[in-house]
Amino acid sequence: MALGQALMPELPDITLYLEALEPRIMGRKLLESRLYNPFLLRTVEPGLEDAHNRRVISLERIGKRVAVGLEDDLWLVFHLMIAGRFQWREELPGRGGRQLVAGFRFETGTLVLTEAGTKKRASLHVLRGADALRAQDPGGLEISDVDAETFVGALTRDNHTLKRALTDPKIFSGVGNAYSDEILHRARLSPIKLTDKLTAEESLRLFEATRVVLREWTERLRRETGSEFPKKVTAFREGMAVHGRFGKPCPVCGTTVQRIRYATNETNYCPRCQTGGRLLADRSLSRLLKKDWPRSIEELEARRG
Repeated sequence: MALGQALMPELPDITLYLEALEPRIMGRKLLESRLYNPFLLRTVEPGLEDAHNRRVISLERIGKRVAVGLEDDLWLVFHLMIAGRFQWREELPGRGGRQLVAGFRFETGTLVLTEAGTKKRASLHVLRGADALRAQDPGGLEISDVDAETFVGALTRDNHTLKRALTDPKIFSGVGNAYSDEILHRARLSPIKLTDKLTAEESLRLFEATRVVLREWTERLRRETGSEFPKKVTAFREGMAVHGRFGKPCPVCGTTVQRIRYATNETNYCPRCQTGGRLLADRSLSRLLKKDWPRSIEELEARRG
């Protein structure tokens, strides 16, 4: 895929990381840490060394962040951003490589943080106290904890496209580019439909699709990973309906999956299932083609023929 295979881990992926870490580090001391890229650490006080020789007493997900709670009310809060990934190894690496960012040696093994690419965006905050931890929370609702009325209230508080609303961490927690595509396809809704244009039936459909898609993918990844530490954390997975499937047939109706590209992201959708057969204009191509941009599936297929 032209836009790269690494995209930000979302709720199902972060959940699996936490579940894999729990039997490995819960109740164990952090013995040593090593930063191979000093820019990972975004705080000064308390220092990272203050966390050494303290036991892990809590593991939490804060949106798309992994929070490791230690004795003395200390927290290590990791934001993996786009290309950050965790690995579990026996030993602390002696020297850094191109992707090696940090290592944390516990009594049972070593948690290693890697980050692909030249732009290092992953971050680590060392914090003390509940107030400092809460400040890391963007404030989005946890989908599994809310009812339909609360979900719809948050969704429609401001007028945004559905894609924007689902991926806004201040509205909903842990949903990003990949799973929002899957949710909208399951709900049979256009990614650019405005929240204030939703009917009551569509709002309920979106609520149910959001809960079901996140639950199904979390359970699926659990089955695939088993007791192993997650190794293939990616936004492009076999079995997804539309995300990362541009040009391939929709598994529901067989129509070719389309996309909207913007910045370094793309939105994938099925024009028959989600937009009533209408093709959504890709900004880069529509500027180039202007009036020559096809408006429907039928027009697109006629041009290909």
